[in-house]
Amino acid sequence: MTIPVWTEKYRPQKLSDVKGQEAITSRLSAFVSSKAMPNLLFAGPAGVGKTTSALAIAKEVYGETWRDCILELNASDERGIDVVRVKVKDFARTRAIEEVPFKLIYLDEADALTRDAQSALRRIMEDYAATTRFILACNYSSKIILPIQSRCAVFRFKPLPKEHLSEILRKIAQEEGLTISPEALDFIYEASEGDCRKAENILQACSSISKIVDAKSIKAVVSFAEPKEIAGIIELAIQGRFVDAKNGLSNIVLKYGLSGMDAIKQIQKQAWGANISDKKKVELIKACGEYEFRLVEGANEFIQLNALLAEFVVIGAQ
Repeated sequence: MTIPVWTEKYRPQKLSDVKGQEAITSRLSAFVSSKAMPNLLFAGPAGVGKTTSALAIAKEVYGETWRDCILELNASDERGIDVVRVKVKDFARTRAIEEVPFKLIYLDEADALTRDAQSALRRIMEDYAATTRFILACNYSSKIILPIQSRCAVFRFKPLPKEHLSEILRKIAQEEGLTISPEALDFIYEASEGDCRKAENILQACSSISKIVDAKSIKAVVSFAEPKEIAGIIELAIQGRFVDAKNGLSNIVLKYGLSGMDAIKQIQKQAWGANISDKKKVELIKACGEYEFRLVEGANEFIQLNALLAEFVVIGAQ
């Protein structure tokens, strides 16, 4: 028996079911009810409802035949100008067979399209404005050329607030017969950072271990250290106890299987709570940014993490 992926099994089918984006979905619902909408640009981080909202629009506008009236493309897979000229243009030039006067083209990760492809897309959006509406989704709207942005109504999605994400997870847990603790919800939110898809995947992974989901089971699945452990490492470094801080961080990295990027990300979060002046906190954050950049450029993780702690020691001694 195939076990369904919970992100699809519990994907909202209507705009009113999309949580945490009420300001956006209320405006989209007005477009749906009038069956008149402009081209749309959805910008925001992963897992916050962009694709779900686009599919919900199609389902509410076209009803049972929605699959025949929408073309879904992932621009990160098909990002060249040929895709725009062939697939998009062929679909755009045909009229919708329903009473709705337009068809939908949904381009996910549109910021991955090359500039040439975006320029071709801009022209198609102009030529087929009478028969087609485009919904573009991207993580960074700044990577979409201005001529396309000006032809779209832009909606900026934000990470889901903790209360909405917890509500979704509690509902799924109830449907799946799971018992989930408040501490587990807190850990999932910290690990997912408002990404609903990631949170649901974490919960499904934990459900395979036990029907009782607690903080311990979350930590077994996620590469995520206890915040107080990271805070303790920072305090040791600030106090000048470099060897203790280095050994402690090494143990945490091995214990939770953290990557260097994961470790720096958690250190940066906990640095704000350090028992030092605001000026020194700013220096700590600046150091995190510098060493994160070094890791992105391919530097050795072990050396850079130790160098970051050494930098904290210097800042603490000032």
